[in-house]
Amino acid sequence: MSNDNSMSNISVCASCGIAEIDDIKLKECTACDLVRYCSDACLQEHKLHHKEACKKRAAELRDELLFKQPECSHLGDCPICCLPLPLDAKKSNMMACCSKVICFGCDHANDLRIYEGKLQHTCPFCREPTPSTNEQCDKQMMKRIKANDPVALRREGFVQEKEGDDSSAFEYFTKAAEIGDVEAHYRLALLYDEGHGVEKDRGKEIYHLEEAAIGGHPDARFNLGWEEHESGTIERAVKHWIISANLGDDGSIKTLMAAYRSGKISKDDLAAALRAHQAAVDATKSPQRDAAEE
Repeated sequence: MSNDNSMSNISVCASCGIAEIDDIKLKECTACDLVRYCSDACLQEHKLHHKEACKKRAAELRDELLFKQPECSHLGDCPICCLPLPLDAKKSNMMACCSKVICFGCDHANDLRIYEGKLQHTCPFCREPTPSTNEQCDKQMMKRIKANDPVALRREGFVQEKEGDDSSAFEYFTKAAEIGDVEAHYRLALLYDEGHGVEKDRGKEIYHLEEAAIGGHPDARFNLGWEEHESGTIERAVKHWIISANLGDDGSIKTLMAAYRSGKISKDDLAAALRAHQAAVDATKSPQRDAAEE
């Protein structure tokens, strides 16, 4: 019985049938997890037979990744107080010296420490002296850009976009996205949608929206929901909005409430989304942050 079980666990090449034993090593199909091959020649020979099943399984794997609830938004936590950063970008600051995004609460506490101790103004995270001129700030940012810091690259993309140079903005966003910056993926999606700095490309727009959504970007997820809604795939749209609402996105929770009124989401699912949304919002609050807003 044990011999039969051990034999059934042996992998074989999907093309020639050779077993993975001794020195023979098989490689999985790069697109799916259904089959394995002993050589590139076997892969090519079996490609036509496997194409349809491979495409179907690859789509299933992509959906599993796409509809997995992220643990937090793409912003992550403040590196000082370790509380989730608010989705409102106006409630945090990016430090030019180290590219760290600090919540207003910790920034405010640092200002109080400096004022009360009559100290030199420094970054609340790395303690580097705060630049006193735009020239010094730009110099620090350029240093981070040369170090291939994705946050600095993305910020420079914003600068170029604001100055009307969409082509340069596209280049900086692309570099940042390649390193894994989620916001850069979202910005690339917008550029591909609008055709600014690059030719319009629907496929690439959706790809970058999905990459941003997988990384926890609520706006990207919200937009994907509407893409699905316009395509008539309401169930997928609602899934997207629930995921972004769970991250604390106000737009998504309002859309889900409208969806409930039109019968597109159940009362229980809406109630669960409302609770998760409130929990996400509450997680970003603290007495220190409240004091910073006073």
